[in-house]
Amino acid sequence: MTITIAIEDKDGARLRERTGSDNVYLVHESSYHPGEQIVIETDQFPCFLRLAVDAALAPSIIFMKEPRFSFPVPFDEQTMIYPPLAFSGTRHRIMARLARPPETEAPRNLAINILDHADNRSTFPHATATVETRGEAAFAARNAIDGEIAADNHGFWPYTSWGINADPDAAITIHFGRPVRISEVTLYTRADFPHDAWWEQASLTLSDGWTTDLPLGKIDGPQRHAIEDRITDWIRIDRLIKADDPSPFPALTQIEAWGTEV
Repeated sequence: MTITIAIEDKDGARLRERTGSDNVYLVHESSYHPGEQIVIETDQFPCFLRLAVDAALAPSIIFMKEPRFSFPVPFDEQTMIYPPLAFSGTRHRIMARLARPPETEAPRNLAINILDHADNRSTFPHATATVETRGEAAFAARNAIDGEIAADNHGFWPYTSWGINADPDAAITIHFGRPVRISEVTLYTRADFPHDAWWEQASLTLSDGWTTDLPLGKIDGPQRHAIEDRITDWIRIDRLIKADDPSPFPALTQIEAWGTEV
């Protein structure tokens, strides 16, 4: 198996690349510029990779379903959802390797992907939603799977969240890209009170059509819901019932799906 890490400019020209067979790294001695992308390629897929695109971001275990993953280097508003030092400066380190069996076979949160973004179609998990508040990065669907649980503020890292733009029919779906076995779903609702409202209930639906209601409360912390082990390709949270509160702004800080590979 070979893994290639590359930096491409806005026209797709390669500025730097490095290829290896295990624990590949690339050091990029230059500032990033708008339109540049970090590219990961592999000759064997699907596969699980442990990937860190910046020293300021924790590594992610991702399921790579296609031979190429492109991560757009964030600029302007997009930088607000990452740590302040991420992607800054003139020296950058990227690392990738094949994930080891103990990292993928043990029970874990299957709904975390720090590297997810709206145009991602090749790595999983991947989050999509029917609506996002004003289309702003700080309230995008991908924020619900970025691993950040800080909830008593909003609008910038680490207070990232999925915002529903006051839409009672809003829904968010976490796609796993393959069948997985789920035994628990945990929700962190945003808790920037009194700015925020909260939900009293949400519905959880799996890809086989199974659904259940999840009671929720005015809590800054995990709201855990154990379910009988079920195999699914995706999970959806919808039918959100808002509490009787004057604020129009309930939001979801994080969703976790605990389970194992099938």
